[in-house]
Amino acid sequence: MPQRPPHLAHPAARSTGSWRGLALGLLATCAAAGVVAQANLPITPAQRATAQQVASAGVPLSALADNAPASHTVQRGDTLWAIASIFLKTPWRWPELWGMNLQEIRNPHLIYPGQVLVLVKDGDRARLVLGGQADGQAPTNTVKLSPRVRSELLENGAIASIPLQLIGPFLNEAVVLSQDELAAAPRIVATQEGRVMVSRGELAYVRGDLGGARNFTLFRQSKPLRDPLTNELLGHEAGYIGTADFVRADGKAPVSGLPVPATFVMTSTRQEAGVGDRLAPVPPRDYSAYVPHPPAKPVDGRVVSVYGEALTAGQNQIVAINRGLRDGIERGHVLALWRAGVAATDRTGAKPQPIQLPDERSGLLFVFRVFDRVSYGLIVSALDPIRAGDRISEP
Repeated sequence: MPQRPPHLAHPAARSTGSWRGLALGLLATCAAAGVVAQANLPITPAQRATAQQVASAGVPLSALADNAPASHTVQRGDTLWAIASIFLKTPWRWPELWGMNLQEIRNPHLIYPGQVLVLVKDGDRARLVLGGQADGQAPTNTVKLSPRVRSELLENGAIASIPLQLIGPFLNEAVVLSQDELAAAPRIVATQEGRVMVSRGELAYVRGDLGGARNFTLFRQSKPLRDPLTNELLGHEAGYIGTADFVRADGKAPVSGLPVPATFVMTSTRQEAGVGDRLAPVPPRDYSAYVPHPPAKPVDGRVVSVYGEALTAGQNQIVAINRGLRDGIERGHVLALWRAGVAATDRTGAKPQPIQLPDERSGLLFVFRVFDRVSYGLIVSALDPIRAGDRISEP
């Protein structure tokens, strides 16, 4: 049976039931889209059976959105998150649409513009199945993918999980360094023809340990990220300048024996680079594991800062939080945002009494980049402006 390309991955299994019902039979309907893929690991008959069993379970009707339609034709520009919001009350749980065994089966199929998703209700359960192409839509082309790190946007116009255009540029820009990493980062020591600043296409000369990398981001003023509760230094957020590529290695001058710096060419600039600017390797841009899922354990953290110069953030903006790899945060974690309850006074008794109003849920955060002690997330919904110090928790 042909299978679809590996796009989405989930690091932890979930129990059956409403969490992952509303299924689009992962293996039962693979042939419908006509997409062939090679998985990183073979899928056993037992795993197929598990996936099909989950896919057939569906979700309770109570999990459906009040105005869930009978069908939906996938449009160009749709995201899986947006499609799930059409059918489910809780759109971040869109993996339910696939009915996956999320721990063992890591190659759920993609969906494409023009395909029709049909909501099937059976008793007190509901599930989603893949129908045919909408009128006027060409059938999906068959494509064969080899296992590799995905460094480009989804191929053949497949529907992404979240709006990748919102986070794509950020995957190259955001760099968080420790104090030691900052001190050891390679730095520009001279410029082409002694220019004060260098622009795209011009040369810069760099000293420091390149670690074998060839593509780098450049940054200037690093912003300290401090824990809002303890004031502990969590890392340094690099101020993005642009990108540069390695041209020639460093060494020693044959006559004088003096050190010769490595040569770099500026490949893009948001602002001109100069002597003293630092370099960090460009991280891989891997879109293959952006599957929303809740943390496996409770989370209690805070928003550290709003990325950029703004004091508050809203939907589709990016914030840093004071939890990272060491705290069990993963790419794809969905976290609730909470506005702190304000101080008030109860004046209904014999004498006024200070009270604290409860925290109010203010939004939802989708984590897409994780460092050791800091993570970045996209605000996918916000009822109120999000500020540094706002609380985060499991959703």
